[in-house]
Amino acid sequence: MTQPASPAQQDAPTSLVKSPPAGGGSRRPLGMRLDVRNLSLLGVLAALIVVGGFTKPDEFLATSNLQLVLTQASIIGVVTVGMTFVITSGGIDLSVGAMVALASVWATTLATQEYGFAGILFTAIIVGLGCGLVNGLLIAYGGMVPFIATIAMLASARGLALQITDGKTQIVTVDSVLDLGVKDAYILGIPPLVLVFAAVVVIGWLVLNRTTFGRRTFAVGGNAEAARLAGIDVKRQRLYLYLLSGLCCGIAAFMLVVLSGSGQNTNGNLYELDAIAAAIIGGTLLSGGRGTIVGSVLGVLIFTTITNIFALNNLESAVQQIAKGAIIVAAVLVQHRTLRNSGEA
Repeated sequence: MTQPASPAQQDAPTSLVKSPPAGGGSRRPLGMRLDVRNLSLLGVLAALIVVGGFTKPDEFLATSNLQLVLTQASIIGVVTVGMTFVITSGGIDLSVGAMVALASVWATTLATQEYGFAGILFTAIIVGLGCGLVNGLLIAYGGMVPFIATIAMLASARGLALQITDGKTQIVTVDSVLDLGVKDAYILGIPPLVLVFAAVVVIGWLVLNRTTFGRRTFAVGGNAEAARLAGIDVKRQRLYLYLLSGLCCGIAAFMLVVLSGSGQNTNGNLYELDAIAAAIIGGTLLSGGRGTIVGSVLGVLIFTTITNIFALNNLESAVQQIAKGAIIVAAVLVQHRTLRNSGEA
């Protein structure tokens, strides 16, 4: 008789959870491996906190710095949630940083700011959705490779953002938007942007693991042709996934406007690298078919903590990028080794 899924298996689709071979084989279920991975990531995060506390105890462990780390993680974290869905489906989105930039500058033009808080929020989300729609149509119905389509969007969105701003910083003058970034707006010491991130994570986890949409995402990523034969509209599903990625970029753009109080064409620089890296080290399979929101969140926290520690210790940004690149390579190698040992590769 089939046993019900254990809590450790809840971050993976049922069809992908494999039982141990008959005869007491040593292969562990996928859910258990994911749980071990998340525990390992928690261990890495704890080690980084110890390192930060040891090297700069007064600065790193200060409440204001921890709030800053969580706030910065929240913005890229929202983008990573959307990226996790896309990668799980077997796709990729290299335009997320450019979409954040375009949405942030479009939402902070003088014309948009005349409509106040609602106008800025609405514009950021609509621009993100519009970019996601273009990506989705090109990939799902235009037959373009995701890498090419999103690279094209990256170049176009960056160029349009530069044209809108003329290379200048657009200052936000709407008090109701700026007030969200001040300490008086914190709820029990938690910045509002962190609460927004938490809400996006919870909704993303529920959608990926507890809805038909999530099951279809796993199915498309696992085997698109089999998913089509099973009655799933693969093209429409892919369109929805890139729309979701665009929506997350729009939300992140508004959060970035709140945090910085401005819109700049350089916003979101290298967000695509951070989002993809966080998803991969969190356990999302780059080739599709497996994804975990919890792991992605831990990946975001790890990268943000590393960046913060490096900044506090006055290390060059080049060193940060080298460290991130090394972590990505190590994570992919671990993925391949795990899949090979489990017989899935």
